[in-house]
Amino acid sequence: MKSITTLVLGALALMLVAVGVAYSGHYNVSALPKHSSFMTWVLSTTSRNSIERQARGISVPYLSDKELIFAGANDYQSMCVSCHGGPGIRPEPMGQGLNPPPADLAESAKQMTAAELFWTTKNGVRMTGMPAWGASHEDADIWPVVAFLTVLPGMESDEYQTMLKQAGGMGHHSTGGTQSHQATEHHSQAETSSASATPHSHSDNHHNEMESGADEAPHTEAHQHDPGTSQASPDSTSEPAEEPEAESHHEHKH
Repeated sequence: MKSITTLVLGALALMLVAVGVAYSGHYNVSALPKHSSFMTWVLSTTSRNSIERQARGISVPYLSDKELIFAGANDYQSMCVSCHGGPGIRPEPMGQGLNPPPADLAESAKQMTAAELFWTTKNGVRMTGMPAWGASHEDADIWPVVAFLTVLPGMESDEYQTMLKQAGGMGHHSTGGTQSHQATEHHSQAETSSASATPHSHSDNHHNEMESGADEAPHTEAHQHDPGTSQASPDSTSEPAEEPEAESHHEHKH
């Protein structure tokens, strides 16, 4: 009983110390000083074991497809180089100012499975500056980056630049790929418009033929009645015209 009481009191004391440090402002939150060796071990060990556990059960697609790797190279250039750097490329100032420093992904790809690389890219890592790309990207947009990471170890600068040139237009972050997609949509729309225009022209021609036939029909009918009209006597022709006048005069008298 005394041991339990001692543990509870010890825990409360630690909590009070932690609250006191938080409110005192003595803890330096600057990102310039490096973590101590102990804190580095705590963070790295916690991160590594958590990622390994969370990535269990992830189904990895086929990642050796050449086009998938090329698309991942373009996306890596847009999404990752600024912080992690690349073959022959130093991280940008933003990446140089992160604490802890961003991992060397060529080394990470040697130590982590494809599922772990995917989980980390999608979910990010707290308190490291690593963003959760899954907040703005679908899984299908992340797997190409993982496919590229699997071939990143040992890649030289000239090999990387050659791959980027060969991958022009691939990847969802590629400008060329967007333009190509827009061109494809425009071509499809043009084909659709052309296809719809053909039945319309046929319909117009058919409509014009119907109108032409309608115009000719009264003319033919009138032509057929001409003989009867010419054979009729003047009296029989004038009588129907006078009858309405008689009726109108008769109605006026009443």
